[in-house]
Amino acid sequence: MGMRAVWRILIKRMDYSPEFKKNFATAYLADEYERLEKQIAEAGHAAGSDAELKAMAEEEVARSRARQKDILGEIEQILAKEKEEVARPSSVVMELRAGAGGDEASIFARDLKEMYQKYAEKRGWKTRNIDDLTFEIVGGDAYDALRFETGVHRVQRVPLTEKSGRIHTSTASIAVLPIRTHSKFEINPSDIEMEFSRSGGAGGQNVNKVETAVRLIHIPTGIDVRSSSERSQKANRDKAMQILSAKLEQLSEEKEAKEHAANRKAQIGTADRSEKIRTYNYLQDRVTDHRLKESWHNLPKILGGDIDAIVEALRLQSAQESSTVAE
Repeated sequence: MGMRAVWRILIKRMDYSPEFKKNFATAYLADEYERLEKQIAEAGHAAGSDAELKAMAEEEVARSRARQKDILGEIEQILAKEKEEVARPSSVVMELRAGAGGDEASIFARDLKEMYQKYAEKRGWKTRNIDDLTFEIVGGDAYDALRFETGVHRVQRVPLTEKSGRIHTSTASIAVLPIRTHSKFEINPSDIEMEFSRSGGAGGQNVNKVETAVRLIHIPTGIDVRSSSERSQKANRDKAMQILSAKLEQLSEEKEAKEHAANRKAQIGTADRSEKIRTYNYLQDRVTDHRLKESWHNLPKILGGDIDAIVEALRLQSAQESSTVAE
């Protein structure tokens, strides 16, 4: 396809795609493009049959067309960047919940939270608590690294309170939620129920006397989200809305994955929170990932945030499976 044909297609798209003028980032370029188009038409009309004026007009048209070409390139770059921002998460929220095992399960969930926070620190990512066992990791590649941590984690150990030395098995579930600059999941405001409460504090002057904590309930699904770490009610509401959007997006992806499970060969990254993915065995000083059927030793080091080998093994296996499916 020649450049003139490409121009004609892009020009047609400009004429009939209102998003260029509606989009704040591209509106000024769209206006400049249209101004040049009028200038080109006027130059051709003014030249008439005069050879000298016609030659000057052609030079002006050539300059204007070149500028239009640059403008179309700039617009495409802006739109591509916006599309990438929608697709690429700016941060990740990890939501941990104690499962079977009573108090020991709650302790294990906090151990896992600390492990991921230490891992994030080693990677140079920023972390901040959102509510109890929910926290955010801000880093451009955090989701790519941690996306496969979603699922049920199991621990086998002798609790400190166990006098007989009996091994307990407890579980904690993890959801890894990508937070995007521009969410691709739209929520109907009428589907949301909102509650406000006071954020927790250490007592005395640190107790928040204003109802800044926010809880959002998505009525159609029953999903609820709470944010209490921000200083203002609006900030907590915005954060809770981001997390709710991510949860609904994940729910949609889980549903789609299950519908296509019969035709899907890949086993890594199903985003199924009910799937048992890993066991931490204290007596054998071993961590086993059941999807990879692979184990690592030195449990204290792993729980201290040294999970790079596990993260990389999962990422490599996912890439291999994706390649196999594509073939």
